[in-house]
Amino acid sequence: MLGSRKWMGELLLHSPAKLRSLRNVPVLGEFIHRVSHQVLPADEKVWAQVEAGALKGLWFELNPRTGQSYLRGEAESAVLQVLTQWLRPGMVFYDLGANIGLFTLLAGRLVGAAGKVYSFEPDAEAVGRLRRNVARNGLSNVTIVDMGVWSASGEVDFVPAGSSSPDSGTGKFIASGDATGTPTRCIALDDFVRNAAPPDAIKCDVEGAEVEALRGAERLLQAHRPWILCEMHSEATDRASRELLSRLGYTFEAVDANHVLASM
Repeated sequence: MLGSRKWMGELLLHSPAKLRSLRNVPVLGEFIHRVSHQVLPADEKVWAQVEAGALKGLWFELNPRTGQSYLRGEAESAVLQVLTQWLRPGMVFYDLGANIGLFTLLAGRLVGAAGKVYSFEPDAEAVGRLRRNVARNGLSNVTIVDMGVWSASGEVDFVPAGSSSPDSGTGKFIASGDATGTPTRCIALDDFVRNAAPPDAIKCDVEGAEVEALRGAERLLQAHRPWILCEMHSEATDRASRELLSRLGYTFEAVDANHVLASM
């Protein structure tokens, strides 16, 4: 049974786009969806090696229904291009909101043995996959920090991603006291660097908590001036993040519709 599931998962992951598009055909698509979920559970994962792009050759544990963009090197291509251009051997890279390791794995490859990657991720399921992805690729220069990043160290209520997010990429911190959240450990980067190498570069994708993450790193940013690649999840967080960073002397360059590169 396990062998047939693995075979089915690999077949689905590598299936061409035209074949996968049949799932959108009325009636037929519903039948395919029902049968595929009977044969292959929604949480099934398979190992695959990236076929093209900046991540070519790296191994990922992928969901066969959603992992095609990873497999073909098409996921977050604009961000990967910036990392490829800006990261150098020996650099220290902080990955805030590492998820399953798309940027962590590339950074680990780019900074090399003399560099260091710290990957921050609060979602327990994502952390498990992140650990396995890092281990499979033999990246001994990566340290996984299973915490969120916030304006102050302590606990903040966290709501994990639902089943509609197969890669656990949409979990978020919420206002304290909300009954749906779970108290989760967080660290302010100004506290973290007391016992770790400060960053030369930061990638920030924390599902709307960008301002809180940056507020907890103001002393670090003033002292070490890392460049920051940040995904902005709303106009409000974009505006507040730019105001904070501008005060510290940063200037900005648009990467794509959602990502900004801030540097001094």
